[in-house]
Amino acid sequence: MKLSVLDLIPVRSRQSTAQALRASTRLAQRADALGYTRYWVAEHHNMKAVASTNPAVLIALLASRTEKIRVGSGGVMLPNHAPLVVAEQFALLEAAAPGRIDLGIGRAPGSDPVVTAVLSQSGATSDVSRFPANVSDIIALLSSDGANVELTSGSEYGLRSTPLPEGAPPVWLLGSSDYSATLAASFGLPYVFANHFAGAGAERALDLYRNQFTPSAYADKPTTFMTANAVVAETADEAYAQALPNLQQMARLRTNKPMAAVSTIEEAEATETDALTEEFMQQAITGYIIGDPATAAAKARALAAQYGVDELMISPVAGAHDSEPLDAVPARERTIELLAETLLDSA
Repeated sequence: MKLSVLDLIPVRSRQSTAQALRASTRLAQRADALGYTRYWVAEHHNMKAVASTNPAVLIALLASRTEKIRVGSGGVMLPNHAPLVVAEQFALLEAAAPGRIDLGIGRAPGSDPVVTAVLSQSGATSDVSRFPANVSDIIALLSSDGANVELTSGSEYGLRSTPLPEGAPPVWLLGSSDYSATLAASFGLPYVFANHFAGAGAERALDLYRNQFTPSAYADKPTTFMTANAVVAETADEAYAQALPNLQQMARLRTNKPMAAVSTIEEAEATETDALTEEFMQQAITGYIIGDPATAAAKARALAAQYGVDELMISPVAGAHDSEPLDAVPARERTIELLAETLLDSA
């Protein structure tokens, strides 16, 4: 089995963005050394608990601090950006780290409607209804031939991302709905279902993708993997304690409660929760890869078998203790180490 990492770069209590970035850089370097396949960063805005706002900048940072692992976006939220800007950013990244860059693209805005409106007023964005056309534009702009733009005069103008890299990074479509699955199938693109966030609907989406897939120059057969939240520790009790801060965050998100920095384990244990929060937490944890190494490995294998994939992208969401350094994430590192020991031949 292949293992990869998805990182939202969580920010916990009393931790600065700089400290969270240093912690995630260490996590990426550990994943690289352990033989993980990819390390992807997300795009979210206006969230105190998340420092992953700009995938292209983060990818440049992480690619420069790692050696072998592929680094990519999980994903660039395309409605927030002009296609040419995305193509140019990832052409530069591919030129700087050839053969190690992935461009994952999503259709969601990655934030609330207010932030989406602010982004549209202050920068280059694109209409969400143009998502299929914009995906096509990015693929064309990244190619050596580029794309032709028709001017109002009727003449055509050649356009391509510059500087032109030796090759183009592979484009992946990300999603948690039938729409994204069928679009990826029609384009013949690799596809990732956001199981770490959505959960429900994965089987149907992947069936649609595989059944409707059209071979293309980007993939000759359906190519996909799953994401999953993971917390692995030496004992099950440790793992469940480490999962509590993230579970509380997920419940706040689902119940539209104010989002703050991620609690430490001690803060989470001292937090009183209502019945609705407890219900959401119990629902969420059923989709986690959680427990001691043997239990977690068995669940990872079962998840991969259930959805017919040979790669899992783990979002290591273990919390931190009050006493732990702010520029490190020992429990998150331990999660990927323990999974690697049981699931990767190279570890």
